[in-house]
Amino acid sequence: MRPSRRHPGAGNRQSAQPRAADYRRLRNPFSPQRAFSDDAVAAMHESALKINETLGIKVLLPEARALYREAGASVDEDTQMVCLGREIITQALKSCPRSFRGVGADPRHTVDFAPEAIVFVGGSSCPNVSDLERGRRPGSLADYVELLKICQRFDVLQISGNYTEAQDVPVHLRHYAMLRAQLTLSDKMPFVHARGRGQVHDAFAMIRLARGLGEQEFRQAVYAHTMINSNSPRVLDQSMAQGLIDFARHGQMAIVTPFCLAGAMAPITIAGALTLQHAEALAAITLSQLARPGAPVLYGSFLSNVDMRSGSPAFGTPTHFQATLGAGQLARFIGLPWRAGAGTAANVVDAQAAWETQFSLWASVLAGATVCVHAAGWLEGGLTHSYEKLMIDVEVLQMVGELCRAAPADEDALGFEAIAEVAPGGHFFSAAHTMSRYRTAFYEPLIADTANFGTWKEAGERTATQRAHEKWKQALSDYTPPPGAAACGEALEEFIARRTGEGGAPPLT
Repeated sequence: MRPSRRHPGAGNRQSAQPRAADYRRLRNPFSPQRAFSDDAVAAMHESALKINETLGIKVLLPEARALYREAGASVDEDTQMVCLGREIITQALKSCPRSFRGVGADPRHTVDFAPEAIVFVGGSSCPNVSDLERGRRPGSLADYVELLKICQRFDVLQISGNYTEAQDVPVHLRHYAMLRAQLTLSDKMPFVHARGRGQVHDAFAMIRLARGLGEQEFRQAVYAHTMINSNSPRVLDQSMAQGLIDFARHGQMAIVTPFCLAGAMAPITIAGALTLQHAEALAAITLSQLARPGAPVLYGSFLSNVDMRSGSPAFGTPTHFQATLGAGQLARFIGLPWRAGAGTAANVVDAQAAWETQFSLWASVLAGATVCVHAAGWLEGGLTHSYEKLMIDVEVLQMVGELCRAAPADEDALGFEAIAEVAPGGHFFSAAHTMSRYRTAFYEPLIADTANFGTWKEAGERTATQRAHEKWKQALSDYTPPPGAAACGEALEEFIARRTGEGGAPPLT
């Protein structure tokens, strides 16, 4: 290669500053894609209204049925069926906020749930965890704490999730241990289980103590989030209905996500499954607004299909992709922020896990989802949270985060002076334009190895999974608790000790 016409000195090298990336408040740069025509989306919405009007939804919580009845719904107490007129649903949708802000303990981890925003949450609610050293095992409090610390380390996971269950802690006390960990080890917006009024009220009290908030102040902003799943087809159980009511009345965010799988708990066609999902979501969202108009709520979808030979859930499939695009269209039709999800049915961290997660992740991004749940670490259709996959997925999420940054195209970025500097047939390695930017121009991989084969072989021939193993261990080693963690823990100890002495809070069954 021919040399360039001039060579910058050491001063140019020193002027290149280390690269710093901010993934905390991302804006989706892609136009939402469509799977259906506008007429088809309108027909799904109309059919969902008809389902709620004529077929109804079974609501197991008497308090919820009373709220529906007071709004004018037809309620059969013997069958627990609720039929909602479309005017009730339409009025409820009018009161739903189109955007709102979720508050972290650190203001830098405050996030927007709004059009064009995109928020990633790690794989959640996995009963098992796995890593290369310790293998697959039931989730424990220690595992939950480790995953929490790792996820705290990476800003591309903007809010906390329920990564695994602390199964070594009794259920009536588990919420104290898991939420205490979130409030003392992370400064992101925490996740709270909706497992009955006692546990929810305990959790809200703990957040107020940790954040130094009065009850009214707590109700005026969004400090926590939960996941509400209807039992498809057309059942809203007691804990989920009560969670909707309690979160709404306290002004906290509920993500309403019917658990529909095409061919099993929903019609086998994508349009039919979306219609059922939409009907269940509308009924649940309406309940939140009947409890408190203006309550922050997200429309949710995690619609995929099952393997019709085994009945096992499948994720990252073409059906999952198209259903996510369609769900985005329905969410925009009613004007609400919404959630989708990544995922894989793979049993190990392999190529299948990668392509299925990539496919479902890109479905969420291209569908314009406000929140993408299970974005990192999710394995076996949600049965396991893998430490190594967590790190591999974080790599991909950071790459998506890079795409959310606008590529500069100003006069300086066009590089005319650099092109003029380098002779035909030369190279740009030492051009002034390169030397002033070489530390910041490109994304630096977290896991990927870009070395040539010989260098890779001499370094030990480590696979991406092995490198991910080393990276999560490094993240744990580098972890430091957020400022005020010790004081926060002290504020919670007395409350937890008192409530434990009183018997804790058993979940609602």
